[in-house]
Amino acid sequence: MEKFERSWQIMRASWDVLRKDKEILVFPVFSGVALILIMASFAVPVFALGGIDTVQRIARHNGTVGNLVVLFAFYFINYFVVIFFNTAIVACATIRMRGGNPTVGDGLQASSARVFEIAGWALVSASVGMVLRMIEERSKFVGRIVAGLLGMAWGITSYLVIPILVNERKGPMEAFRESARLLKKTWGEELIGGFSFGLVFFVLSLPAILLIAGGAASGKGFLALGFVALAAIYIVTLSVLQAALQGIFQAALYQYAKKGETPRGFDREILTEAITPRAFG
Repeated sequence: MEKFERSWQIMRASWDVLRKDKEILVFPVFSGVALILIMASFAVPVFALGGIDTVQRIARHNGTVGNLVVLFAFYFINYFVVIFFNTAIVACATIRMRGGNPTVGDGLQASSARVFEIAGWALVSASVGMVLRMIEERSKFVGRIVAGLLGMAWGITSYLVIPILVNERKGPMEAFRESARLLKKTWGEELIGGFSFGLVFFVLSLPAILLIAGGAASGKGFLALGFVALAAIYIVTLSVLQAALQGIFQAALYQYAKKGETPRGFDREILTEAITPRAFG
């Protein structure tokens, strides 16, 4: 409950920034549309080749290396798109926190100016994602636990990479080392997240589950379809908000870690407790 309350306070503070710059919401929408198009670009050949059975036969023929190359390409493209638009969100939030009035053009310009750094970080992220996937597939139970723990550590350590790319124009690995250094300097060793946007948005997504259940209980085709459509719209809206609010918070946390400044609208105590030392024993 303490973690949920802290997450809610962080979300509200990020929301205050978003209300002043609603155009930030455009970037998660762009990202989502681009990811759908990417998914379609991989799915269309599957149907063109005669379905999943044909593709599986081709995959067995290509062998492990060929399959890994295709999978890595999919990971890389997806990571690049997400990071590109997250960079735009963080750039706009940073401008607002410095007293400016950002536009969509400002965000896109910031991302475009850092396209090589973004590509480098997407390459690193895709590589880590592939390694975690392979660990998970080694053993469904143990592998999932190990991959989850490693993924959590990676997520926390790299949390400030995108704000560093925006503000300092460092290369991907240099930005990662700087992220780890800032986190260690500000919050100490053995860190864990003291907040979770996912937790808050999971609770907020419960009405969508009720809508789907209502549609299923109605037993009527068009009515059920209407309930499912409303649930889908609701979930998409929440996803857009989550991406925007998380990017804003990353910008705020970077400003606090780098300069010791509390961005307007954020509480210093919340930022201090956002990441906490891991407790042992």
